Amino acid sequence: MTEHTKTDGLPGMDAPELPQVLERARPRNERMNAAKVECNACPVLCQISEGRAGACDRYANHAGVLVRVDPVVLLRKTLEAGEVALVPFAGRSSAADADAPVDAAGSTAEGAAAQPAWSGDLLLSEEVFVTGVGSSTTYPDYKPAPFIVGSKVDGVDMVTVVTEGIFSYCSFKVKIDTDRFLGPEQANVRCKGEVVGHVTTAEYGSQMLSLGGVHHLTGGSKKEGRIANEMMQLLGNKQAVELTIDGGSQLVIQAGQAPIVNGVAEQRMRVGCGSAAIGIFARQFFGQADEVVVVDDHITGVLTEHQAGRCLDMKSSGIQMRGRKSTPGRYFQVANPGTGWGGTDIADPLSIIEGWDASVAWPGLRLLMTSTTGEHASWYVLNESLVPVEAEMPDAVRRIVERIGENCEPSLTSVLFLGGAGGSLRAGVTENPVLLTRSIKNALVNVTCGGAPAYVWPGGGITVMADVLRMPDNSFGTVPTPAIVAPIEFSMRRTDYEALGGHAEQIRSLREVLEHGAWHNDGAPQALSWQALPAANPWPLGRPPLLG
Repeated sequence: MTEHTKTDGLPGMDAPELPQVLERARPRNERMNAAKVECNACPVLCQISEGRAGACDRYANHAGVLVRVDPVVLLRKTLEAGEVALVPFAGRSSAADADAPVDAAGSTAEGAAAQPAWSGDLLLSEEVFVTGVGSSTTYPDYKPAPFIVGSKVDGVDMVTVVTEGIFSYCSFKVKIDTDRFLGPEQANVRCKGEVVGHVTTAEYGSQMLSLGGVHHLTGGSKKEGRIANEMMQLLGNKQAVELTIDGGSQLVIQAGQAPIVNGVAEQRMRVGCGSAAIGIFARQFFGQADEVVVVDDHITGVLTEHQAGRCLDMKSSGIQMRGRKSTPGRYFQVANPGTGWGGTDIADPLSIIEGWDASVAWPGLRLLMTSTTGEHASWYVLNESLVPVEAEMPDAVRRIVERIGENCEPSLTSVLFLGGAGGSLRAGVTENPVLLTRSIKNALVNVTCGGAPAYVWPGGGITVMADVLRMPDNSFGTVPTPAIVAPIEFSMRRTDYEALGGHAEQIRSLREVLEHGAWHNDGAPQALSWQALPAANPWPLGRPPLLG
């Protein structure tokens, strides 16, 4: 019985001898030019000429050797000022010196060879984390992950399995902080005319999009898949993407930046719905205005009818609102959704007032109308005919409106990668993939994406979600199948790795990894790139997973 079958749940069954496998398959076309290299890193099987890159721009032919174009990204807790960031691996000088790795255009990575090799005396193992960014892949899935790294944390032997996964079942969930109407729920989202996603359920103060996904990548036309793939790569790599929503708005979105809606950059995320704004600021409005209306596409609030106004014993104003009354002082559907006041389609706030009860209202009544962000606000005084007449807003009232704006957070775009780690990716970790899934669900394995925390969804499988802003730049690539390439790492105690039937024979010490790189030669990265751990991220090693 082999070491790997002792824990596979089937005691007493001797495993057959595993066949000897080649690092790469023989070319499918025996007439292929001998100067070309067939790339095994994805199902496309590019035949790459000398000095050129494959269709994905991730792998290239350098002197007859398949190499990973980009360096593998390693995180450090701190980096010294002026420290060399790009370091070639020892023993790979044939592809990392003056004729260094070719990039997508066939040029070399200038300067990589001139840098000295890493010295183990400079670092402690607890200060280095190998990420999947640039690491290369396990495809076609019969072989261990390219980096299986042994290290120590607080005296405990750890293992981190590092790879780039090829994801068809993946998407990006986008949170856009705005109360503007972007489009109807379920409306198609288009990029360059192709459907690449849809509008999903709005959340508090934000509109939500679901972009990409397997049905857009592979279930539609070839053009739809290509455009969706390109859009997803740009979005994941923190680049700007232009989108159009059917029946709605035109958008420019970029992770960590303010969304641009119909050519206008959003400034504020609303402090709350109209009803919440009434409650929050009721005491400040008291004595300064006789009536306050906070216009909102969701719930428009009316101060004197609202319970907050009643608790202040405010006199009824006699205002008569349009829309559907929900509860006292709370109105639904006062207008249609849009990009005007409070996410409605109105430009004149008085259009949502049907009139005034003459037996209750009085001349000289002071009325403030404002939006949920304070970006729109007008001050009115009722004349003798009980008609609101716009007047100059008193300074005390203007300060309250400014306070509303002060309590609004900046409008940002948040982009979360959501992907499913399937059986093929898990095979790079263990010969019995279900044991990895069980170990994660038992909180024995921490999952990260480029070193960033990854939330693991409940239920079956390994479905992870990570904030792209917390991942290294250019973490995402593509293959023309089409699919997204994304980094993923699995960190655990060495004893737990051995117990789940991991590829223990491929564990390399951190020193060996830093000096020589991946265990394999075919398609391996030729250099490493040092990056500092983002301040917002916890150190990935020695932590439990973020389980749902």
